[in-house]
Amino acid sequence: MGTKGREIVDVNIKELLQLMNKAYADEWLAYYQYWVGSKVAVGRMRGIIAEELEEHAKEELHHADMLVERMIQLGGTPLLTPDAILKETNCGYEAPKDPNTKKLLAQNIKGEQCAIETYKSLLDFVKGKDAITEKIVLEILEDEVEHEEDLQAMLDDMKSPVK
Repeated sequence: MGTKGREIVDVNIKELLQLMNKAYADEWLAYYQYWVGSKVAVGRMRGIIAEELEEHAKEELHHADMLVERMIQLGGTPLLTPDAILKETNCGYEAPKDPNTKKLLAQNIKGEQCAIETYKSLLDFVKGKDAITEKIVLEILEDEVEHEEDLQAMLDDMKSPVK
């Protein structure tokens, strides 16, 4: 990052990079959880749910890419190993041991709720102090809220009696 680009960031960059790396770890694990869930899904609405999970997986990977680009601009380095990703995650990883579509939806809703909390905290940290990171975090937060809504609507549809 250029000198002037660093001057306009009014937060502790080292702390910001740590927070961003933790969010980056979450995104990689969310990507994998969605992707593998889309492959093993069984049960009601399997095709529709698998497609939705695969779409969310792609969006989580895009979020990871956005975070990495910004971390590099800030002079940081993303987590480089799977062990580091598992160690630094905020939200963890819940393997889809029960591939039932209702269970997969519930697992991923829980993950999205954690992501919403993570990005709300990150937004509070940078708001008014780092406009570029703020814009990135807000975009990701909007996506995570939309993901939770999508998954919750699907789960609610599954609970409704078929008419």
